[in-house]
Amino acid sequence: MALPLPPALSDTIVALSTPPGSGAIAMLRLSGPEAIALTDAVFVGKKLQTQPSHTLHFGTIRDGARILDEVVVSLFKGPNSYTREDVVEISCHGSDYIVEQILTLLTRRGARLAEAGEFTKRAFLHGAFDLAQAEAVADLIAADSALSHQVALQQMRGGFSQELRELRGRLVQFAALLELELDFGEEDVEFADRTGLVKLLNEVQTLVRRLLRSFELGNVIKNGVTTVIAGRPNAGKSTLLNALLNEERAIVSAVAGTTRDLIEDEVSIEGIRFRFVDTAGLRDTADVVESIGVERTRKRVTQAALLIYLFDITSTTPPELEAEIEALNPGRRIPVLAVGNKLDVASDPEIEAFQNQPDVLLIAAARGDGLDELREALLLKVRGEGLDRTGQITIVTNLRHARSLEQTNQALDAVLVGIEAGTGTELLAADLRQALASLGEITGEISSDDLLTSIFTQFCIGK
Repeated sequence: MALPLPPALSDTIVALSTPPGSGAIAMLRLSGPEAIALTDAVFVGKKLQTQPSHTLHFGTIRDGARILDEVVVSLFKGPNSYTREDVVEISCHGSDYIVEQILTLLTRRGARLAEAGEFTKRAFLHGAFDLAQAEAVADLIAADSALSHQVALQQMRGGFSQELRELRGRLVQFAALLELELDFGEEDVEFADRTGLVKLLNEVQTLVRRLLRSFELGNVIKNGVTTVIAGRPNAGKSTLLNALLNEERAIVSAVAGTTRDLIEDEVSIEGIRFRFVDTAGLRDTADVVESIGVERTRKRVTQAALLIYLFDITSTTPPELEAEIEALNPGRRIPVLAVGNKLDVASDPEIEAFQNQPDVLLIAAARGDGLDELREALLLKVRGEGLDRTGQITIVTNLRHARSLEQTNQALDAVLVGIEAGTGTELLAADLRQALASLGEITGEISSDDLLTSIFTQFCIGK
């Protein structure tokens, strides 16, 4: 259902919807009640008001007798448009001067420069899609991997919203029965079966908690995984980085302590972005520059989402490995993958010492042996239980959504505790209302101007 438009959103707006800067083509977008009339006033070609929707028209944009450019105008008549208003898109040559001249001409004729995200905000307010879908538009624009694109597209097409609507719908019926009990409070009757309510709440809470667990993975998909490669000098960290990136990104030398500073680069593994950080070898050193590198390594580890602790099989024992990881990552606060290198030159006893060690992977980085297994192990570390190979399940990627789900979960907890304690209907109803409100905030069924402003100002101008 469309929401009432604030007066400012009844204006006709215009913005450049392609990236600024010189290029082959630029596209300016207008939306609002006067979008077609304003364009007709400066466009020489067919009369746009009389043309059918979803058509293209060639002509010129003129300021009086002066031709500014030859353009192609795309016409979308509301409600069959992105914003559900009349929309005109003007494709001109991508000169900064031409764009500026056309924008100036249109604003002089009465259009207003659009604010950040205002086109999508209008689409939301007109009921084209809900708030979660609107936020997915920004995620889709920012998607830089196959998986982030897939998740954003699924959310934009309403997969997540549909699941939330089903959850909310299951709660609304019981909430209505509790409200009915309040209307007949003096008669001491129960319309809502408490046993059935407990069963429903447990089912809904299971789904809410699954969505909450998926946020850890969703955050990884959206923002990537900072993965620090740490270990002693000459363990092969730079060799491993080069092998994972499939390029000579870091200098490799037999001289210990070659890497003095952090070297970072990204690679996508099955749609998940990993930002690998090669670090200085961990050892006590009198070299001032190298000691700074070691300190930076320790600091970078604390900021990592995942730690690859690389060790030399030929010079490390299992007890030493455990002690080194504990010293660097006490209590394993950061997920760690222990990787033994130089499998190609290790003796059988040296290999056998680690073959039965849990969470230890053996590779030969210089030859590329075991790298496929390493990539699989990395994916398992970040995927957890939340993602199948097709990525078709619902995954939460938005912090705002995760916070609302957490509030929903807490409110459902309160209802369950209240039922067990025999709490009165009024308090149960209040907690259930809070759960419904928190779910409604995700899709925008319940929203405030401050919330909408916070969300849409993060969009780019022209979208």
